[in-house]
Amino acid sequence: MLHIGCHLSSAKGFEHMGKEALSIGANTFQFFTRNPRGGKAKELDEKDIEKFLKLASEHQFGKLVAHAPYTVNPCSKDQKTREFAHMVIEDDLRRMEYLPGNYYNFHPGSHVGQGMDIGIQVIADLLNQLITPEQSTVVLLETMSGKGSEVGSRFEELQAIMEQIQFGDKIGVCLDTCHVHDAGYDISGSLDDVLDQFHQIIGLDKLHAIHINDSQNPLAAHKDRHAKIGEGHLGLEGIWQIVHHPRLRHLPFILETPNELEGYAREIALLRQEQVPPLED
Repeated sequence: MLHIGCHLSSAKGFEHMGKEALSIGANTFQFFTRNPRGGKAKELDEKDIEKFLKLASEHQFGKLVAHAPYTVNPCSKDQKTREFAHMVIEDDLRRMEYLPGNYYNFHPGSHVGQGMDIGIQVIADLLNQLITPEQSTVVLLETMSGKGSEVGSRFEELQAIMEQIQFGDKIGVCLDTCHVHDAGYDISGSLDDVLDQFHQIIGLDKLHAIHINDSQNPLAAHKDRHAKIGEGHLGLEGIWQIVHHPRLRHLPFILETPNELEGYAREIALLRQEQVPPLED
């Protein structure tokens, strides 16, 4: 069964997100753990979560992906920014245990001139302070496009973090199709080659989720501008091949395209087709 969803607002609670997902043909979704620009998370409603878990079980939902706010930068050279990242991730991982067995995704961050090696080390140190053997949540490092001083645009950088994590079964990767394309991996034209590289460097068993996005920019642009499916440089056929690839189709696929619910419903329907569909005008 394909598990495809999109990013949904958590403002009205988990049961609402679950019903909203079902209304557009989705059977998974992503949500921000708090305001994407940071701030305090709202209180959890355990009854709401209980209703959602029942709904998700009845409809065979795939694993959910929680996304940390964009302001989290664990490898910043600013001490207060690093402390904020520590606070947010620690609190988010505690809260995620109310939704056991799902994923917590974050952007590894930007080293801001300190150098890639220092950035990698600081990220690994922070995760080792926070990840516990008891947690059921797997923390995902997102692949990045390589703009500025971002950490994580190369598979080797992610592996350098992961190999230092004490509890290695609690760490993995979320691959973003726009980001890896912009980073220089030809995921739409040479998918098998990219997957082989990923497997050789990290291991496909560590790939737990995929963000599905087209890209406004050509290969290796290092810019990170998402496009609707079929309206960018990856193209509908390239993205459809990713979703239906036998080495990937068991994963949760999360759309982050610039859409409202109606647009997400169209894209989910396109990607669920068993053959490459024509792209309507």
